[in-house]
Amino acid sequence: MKDYTETIGFLGQWGRFQQIVFFSLIATIMPNGFGAFTLVFLTDTPSHHCLVSGINLTEDWRKSVIPIREVDGKQELSRCSRYRLDVVRNLSAQGYIPGMDVNLTDLEEEGCVDGWSYSKDIYESTIVSEFDLVCSNQWKQPFTSTVFFVGVLLGSFFSGQLSDRYGRKPILFAALALQTVFTFAQVFSGSWIMFLIILFINGLGQMSNFVAALVLGSEVLTGKVRVLYSSLGTCLGFAIGYMILPLLAYFLRDWKSLSLALSLPCVAYIPFWWLMPESPRWLLSQGRVEEAEAIIRTAAKWNKVQAPRIIFEDCVFQTEKMQTHSKEHYNVFDLLRQSSIRATTLILCFVFTMIVGYYSLSFNTAQLHENPYISCFISAVVEIPAYISSWLALLYLPRRFTYLIRVLSLTVYLYPQTKQMYYSLDLSNLSLALEMLGKYSITTGSSLMFAYTAELYPTVLRNTATGISNTVSRIGSCIAPLLLSLGMYYKYLPHIILGTLAVVAAFAALFLPESFKKPLPETIEQMHRRER
Repeated sequence: MKDYTETIGFLGQWGRFQQIVFFSLIATIMPNGFGAFTLVFLTDTPSHHCLVSGINLTEDWRKSVIPIREVDGKQELSRCSRYRLDVVRNLSAQGYIPGMDVNLTDLEEEGCVDGWSYSKDIYESTIVSEFDLVCSNQWKQPFTSTVFFVGVLLGSFFSGQLSDRYGRKPILFAALALQTVFTFAQVFSGSWIMFLIILFINGLGQMSNFVAALVLGSEVLTGKVRVLYSSLGTCLGFAIGYMILPLLAYFLRDWKSLSLALSLPCVAYIPFWWLMPESPRWLLSQGRVEEAEAIIRTAAKWNKVQAPRIIFEDCVFQTEKMQTHSKEHYNVFDLLRQSSIRATTLILCFVFTMIVGYYSLSFNTAQLHENPYISCFISAVVEIPAYISSWLALLYLPRRFTYLIRVLSLTVYLYPQTKQMYYSLDLSNLSLALEMLGKYSITTGSSLMFAYTAELYPTVLRNTATGISNTVSRIGSCIAPLLLSLGMYYKYLPHIILGTLAVVAAFAALFLPESFKKPLPETIEQMHRRER
């Protein structure tokens, strides 16, 4: 009895139909690239100090009213305090000269009771300067990123199950609509709380469409084209969006203009609804054979080939067992109900925690250069060779072995002995090179795991499994800002944690089933047979 791939083999692998699906789905993934890291610019903290205005001071006192602090060996203006203005005003009126007649260290200080003055050398405005998320409110800046990624986490969790229940295509476009509407709505935030609520809802759509698009393409495309799409294609779409972000941010220096610009391109995806098919595999798994055949016949016309009179007559989907399965609804609990599937799911969930390394490196590389636009662009560009490597590895190498090698190479960057070496030598170029090596390794490993997950699970659970794996990876993105902040207590602690996680996750992946050169499972029974 033929499987799905053999049944539709008459279509070929790279006709007009596959080309439209391939490039349309890649285009729908691009918003995730600039959406995931928009907060690099929206929540960046400009240089600032206490506002001093509306008082009569001599020039000397106006320059001295802000205390000088030493930060990382450099002298800079205090960000959160100033000398008491009533005292300074009296001393200025009496003609005293700061530093000569008055020892400034003896003066009493006060907080920024009149607000802050923010530098506009890099940004016209960010939400930090808009809502004063500094000093006593500084905790709100990383908390903003965490709330966004909690929204991404919940969206990933529910979108996978909804996609397996209602179809890949509706969830894909619902997620795109959610991103578009609420990215646009951010512009009208009148307070930090309002911005936070809108950002959370925006996060529900972020990456949800990535999961739906990844699974839809993996099920529609076949052979080497499927491998190309699920590894290189989807990830390149993400990387292109990632590279667009710093270019837009460079020309749009205020956060409202940037949010508006990032929301408008998503409107262009409305015509894609009529170009994009539903997954025939999913339709067959639901017993909707006529709809699946209609899509394949349309594909045959686009590819200019002749379709059989009855396409799925001898397909595995037509068995009595599959007809029974089509009437069942599967959910997240089916990933844990049977021991073999439960073991695979738990190992994958642990391996996907390595995404914390990806986000930690992505947000950290944004600080590699004094110009954040250059830093972000470099961080995005390095993902291109990583995704190409991932694609080649998926074509020619076993999945488990490839992931082991890639993630272990990440430890070259992450362990503190290496960090200590290049910090002590003060070689900024070596530092940058090792940062990029780490980013390359973790990006390659992450993209491998998304494609690997889609290959392990059957059609009835594929989107749910991918969504759960993506949900676990979002936990990593939520804790990445907190993990990086541990460096305040011990410089190398984040690198020790990430390095240890990299080693353990790499070896855990060796216990997963191998899927290299094996057809996608259509039923849970086929998944069981593969794992035995």
